[in-house]
Amino acid sequence: MGTRLASVVAALLLSAVPASAQRLPTIVTPEHYDLAFVVDLTRERFEGTETIGVRIAEPTTRIVLNAIDLQIRDVTIGAGSAAQKATVTRDEANQTATFTVPRLLAKGPSEIHVRFSGVLNHQLRGFYASEANGRKYAVTQFESTDARRAFPCFDEPAFKATFALTTTIDRGDTAISNGKVLSDVAGPSITQHTIKFATSPKMSSYLVAIAVGDFKCLEGGADSVPIRICATPDKKDLGHIALGAAQEILTFYSRYYSIKYPFGKLDVVAVPDFAAGAMENTAAIFYRETDLLADSKSASVATRKNIASILAHEMAHQWFGDLVTMQWWDDLWLNEGFATWMANKPLAAAHPEWNIPVDEALENQKALNIDSLMATRPIHVDVRTPEQIEELFDAITYEKGASVMRMVESYVGTETFRKGVNAYVQAHAYGNATSEDFSKALSATSGKPVERILPTFVNQPGFPLIDVSVTCGNNRTTVTLKQQRFLLGSGGSGGSGGSGESGGSGVDKARWQVPVCVKTAGQQSPTCEVLSNATQTMMLPGSGCAPWVFANAGAQGYYRTAYSSEMLGAIAPRVTTDLTAPERLALIDDEWALVRAGRHSAADYLTLAAAYGHEHASGVLADVTNRLEFVDEYLTTDTTRARFDGFVRSLLRPLFDELGFEAGAADSDDRRVLRATVVEALGIIAEDADVIARARAALDRSLSGGAWLDPTLAGAVIRTAAAHGDAALFDPLAAASERASSPEAQYRYLNALPEFRHPALIDRALQRTLSPSIRSQDTSSYLSVFFHNPAARDRAWSFVTEHWPALEPKIMIAGGDARFVAALGEFCDARSRDAIAAFFATHKLPGAVRTLDQTIERINNCIELKAKQTAAVTGWLAAR
Repeated sequence: MGTRLASVVAALLLSAVPASAQRLPTIVTPEHYDLAFVVDLTRERFEGTETIGVRIAEPTTRIVLNAIDLQIRDVTIGAGSAAQKATVTRDEANQTATFTVPRLLAKGPSEIHVRFSGVLNHQLRGFYASEANGRKYAVTQFESTDARRAFPCFDEPAFKATFALTTTIDRGDTAISNGKVLSDVAGPSITQHTIKFATSPKMSSYLVAIAVGDFKCLEGGADSVPIRICATPDKKDLGHIALGAAQEILTFYSRYYSIKYPFGKLDVVAVPDFAAGAMENTAAIFYRETDLLADSKSASVATRKNIASILAHEMAHQWFGDLVTMQWWDDLWLNEGFATWMANKPLAAAHPEWNIPVDEALENQKALNIDSLMATRPIHVDVRTPEQIEELFDAITYEKGASVMRMVESYVGTETFRKGVNAYVQAHAYGNATSEDFSKALSATSGKPVERILPTFVNQPGFPLIDVSVTCGNNRTTVTLKQQRFLLGSGGSGGSGGSGESGGSGVDKARWQVPVCVKTAGQQSPTCEVLSNATQTMMLPGSGCAPWVFANAGAQGYYRTAYSSEMLGAIAPRVTTDLTAPERLALIDDEWALVRAGRHSAADYLTLAAAYGHEHASGVLADVTNRLEFVDEYLTTDTTRARFDGFVRSLLRPLFDELGFEAGAADSDDRRVLRATVVEALGIIAEDADVIARARAALDRSLSGGAWLDPTLAGAVIRTAAAHGDAALFDPLAAASERASSPEAQYRYLNALPEFRHPALIDRALQRTLSPSIRSQDTSSYLSVFFHNPAARDRAWSFVTEHWPALEPKIMIAGGDARFVAALGEFCDARSRDAIAAFFATHKLPGAVRTLDQTIERINNCIELKAKQTAAVTGWLAAR
């Protein structure tokens, strides 16, 4: 989501203008827009007229609003005899238009009348053109700063107004917008009809939505709210999973929120080309097809979860984001962090078999991994320009925001937190709010010092590492907790045993107010305190000396923990009996982080991982196997790799023998996912000949029209077969991706092509990025797969740099540059690091500045890790 400026000049101008240059004056504020569009799909153009009802705070002759990529023809300000014709002055760098009249505009209400036109672009932002099945579509995507590309407006979230939209379109098409359809009449020409929509409630300009085309819809409803799932005609029937999920989710939210769904109807629309996964436009959510549509008969567990999860996220926004909107983009986390946190609740309630608490723990880990870099940022950060705003759509805003919400919820209590959320929503409905407003609402409701806790996680970067030690005296257990900022590598502390200096001013001084809950063997409920000081002790209740403690009970805390080797040795035999699945994940991921920070040996991690061979929570095992894949690629040598692969086989083969290769009718969803995790790890990491042969045979049968692959196992089977595949497999996979009847199948086959290891096949897969077979929206994610394949990484980088002029426009599509640059963090050598830095020094990506810094830091950390830990892995394998 968001906007990108291709011009390097715009980036260079940032240092030459005041920080507030791209913010609008507040002397004039909008109250209502009457907007009329005439959309010409054949010519890929639109014409527009608007009347903006405004309120003027003090007399002025100038009104400044946002506009770019538009032809503005006629502007008058005022009504009736008081109307004045305005001159228009454009400021392309700041994306504004200034309307100037000869006489002072009086304080009070007024009107702005504008005629304008524009091109339906192919950049998947603003008002753009899309195409499928020989038909054209027109779609809007305005978050964060692209409404100004479709109509002149006050394009900042605080400038909320009501909107009344009318669209004139081809007779054979329909239109979907924020409001219900009030009328649909023929004309003005014989080939057109005009649809008028109901006036919206007050909302920000980035939430305005229009989709034009031959969409067809499935209809349902929940809580007296009509719900439609809409798509191109050939894909309409792939919307049944989404319709069922949307009805469940809306029913849940109607009971969670004290304000019922406030927008009258809910349309959910899959469009052929869409840069983001989905967009929470008020009452008209727009989607990428693969995130909404799936075959009810053959959808995998992952796809069903993904559809429900994104629906829950976007529908949560209808309250947090649409009804109550952040005051400015620096508080984007209030939208995205909340929606990420909230989305798990209806899923956990409706589908306990999905093991959502483990997914929440994985969200924590994703955020912690980014937040352990020096190149991280605070959740709340000052932003002014579209490029700066776009960089906020990352794991810090989403996953860290959600993790902090979850920690505070655990601290104050689930029901108390819900009351605080509802108090906040009621106080700011149809308006705007800030982080301070949110923390005040929670403090007032809970009576706890949330106003002291929350800012320490929102307003400063990073997170604490909590060193945990235990002493026993007078038959009582005392736990000592020490906090300091956690950083990876020698550029940061890495905790008290880190390998270098703190890496910058403020690192050693950083302190958090941390709700910490400690559990131990035999204790019915954890002991909880707020860690406020650098060092703090707590005495556990009851008598006796605890053999071990775990200082992140429930895995709800946004921090990492460190234990002595002796403590880990005491915990390890108890992980499956005394720790929950989220706690097991937090424990082993914390240990991996300590290895990466240079504090613990990789041998410590492998010893702990060896206790996870009987792990039956798929998300926990997937986390472990991901780390083992890293060790296999980066920390083994040609001499030790076979021995390491043997270790992985010995760890996972018993679990594979228990699960089998074929799914059973009685298998739970999580058991199906667990089987796929084991098959992929054995096939990719362990090079298990039996699993590789079974995967290839099963895939060959399926591609030749035989037995279908189990949908949940299919991804692991295809990746394994492709990694060991030849030309005889490449062509059928490519053909299967082109004839697939569902988005899931299409991408499953397509994204297998970069997994091949033969140089000629890698080159063929790369060439597809220059053809129409890869949509612009998919270019970055498709290229990213090559960088996860060690055999393809160098060839992919050479290809990208050679073909940059052709690839850059596709990679630049809304957020794609950041995704692409992040994938380059898979490199782990100085030569590649220097080549990447040199290339982007001359090929600027304004929307990926921080991501590039993070990528270089990740590569440096990997280089350092290889140098320090390869010998540890070698020694551990020799001692087995």
